[in-house]
Amino acid sequence: MVTSLCGRQVLNVAVPFQVFILTRSSLAVGLVSAARLLPMLTAGLYGGLLVDRYDRRQVMFFNKVASAGSSVGLVGVALLHHPPLVPIVVLAALGAGLGNIESACKMSIPPRLFPSQRLAAASSLQQFTTQVGVVVGPAVGGLVIGLFGLPWAYSLDVILALPALAAIAAMPSFPAQGSSPQWSLRVPLQAVGFAARTPLVKASFLIDIVAMLFGAPTALFPAMAVMVYHVGPAGLGLLYSAIGLGGLLGSVLTGWVSGVERRGLAVTVSVLCWGAAITGFGLAAPLFAVGLLLLALAGAADVISAIFRTTIIQTLTPDHLRGRIGSLNSLVVVSGPSLGDLESGGVATLTSPVIAVVFGGLACLAGALLLVAAIPELRSGRLSDDRPSGAGQAPPELELEPPA
Repeated sequence: MVTSLCGRQVLNVAVPFQVFILTRSSLAVGLVSAARLLPMLTAGLYGGLLVDRYDRRQVMFFNKVASAGSSVGLVGVALLHHPPLVPIVVLAALGAGLGNIESACKMSIPPRLFPSQRLAAASSLQQFTTQVGVVVGPAVGGLVIGLFGLPWAYSLDVILALPALAAIAAMPSFPAQGSSPQWSLRVPLQAVGFAARTPLVKASFLIDIVAMLFGAPTALFPAMAVMVYHVGPAGLGLLYSAIGLGGLLGSVLTGWVSGVERRGLAVTVSVLCWGAAITGFGLAAPLFAVGLLLLALAGAADVISAIFRTTIIQTLTPDHLRGRIGSLNSLVVVSGPSLGDLESGGVATLTSPVIAVVFGGLACLAGALLLVAAIPELRSGRLSDDRPSGAGQAPPELELEPPA
């Protein structure tokens, strides 16, 4: 699966770079990122229903095939003499929605394999493999774009999906447990209701939205690479990889996370460190090496936050809702940066990329502190403060009604 993660990260460099080269606008990069919200919203509400209703291995397999198909489409567009923007937007948005479903599958399987006390360690391992992809993928993507061009970068994602398909085919089955949820508009919304009624889960979602809405500067990386640092596609790949490298180092050094009880506070401190590092990244421009170091620190803080948030959600969610909650979590994780790309691209258009980065980092810090003041669970939240749900057990208020 690491190869597939690398391929997906190659796309995270190739698509923004192609859009920026075509438009010379950070706002356009942000708009393309925001265009992913509709398919992500659909996948966030209904893709998780597939995970809760059908064998999770089969859902992952067919989802990966469709995802590779969207990259084949991007190859075709990139081969055109004058690539149109609309197909790039549509195919990138489709890939984002499919990625949401894949993330829901990955998040719903570990609680079936590990006891609750081992979920933090399992999450650390999962984050480690993810960060390997986040480090290697953008760096390779930047080099491939610079040496061979965009069509080869998009082709690389298709090629790297093949080992993942073989690995998924070799996995055991993970059929749905208990009563399968019925197809209706109401059933996916049960996940939203569960999150709203579970304080630690709700707090985890909200603080991540704040952190990514204001503090995610990735839409500005193409402009920073071309206009501020003058480092080209290879340097652009390093900007994306720096966050992943910090996350990779952070995930390696997370043996202590299982002993932390106040996980709400741990998430809060991690988000504040993220905001401070992003602010420093903006203030350090145009010192490229210093900027890479600060992005790495931000990545380490982000992965620690992700481990604690994932553990909170997996532990407190009953199995029959894990697909939909996992999809909702993926929607939050991806939609925050997408809206953040739009925000930072707009601010950069009105001011400059550097000012937009600094403004976003400071806004992240301010927003996180406001949430801490408003939500007590972000200061002292323990898993024992919310009622844990055993695998396959549904809280009484969330029991599925039989179809009429």
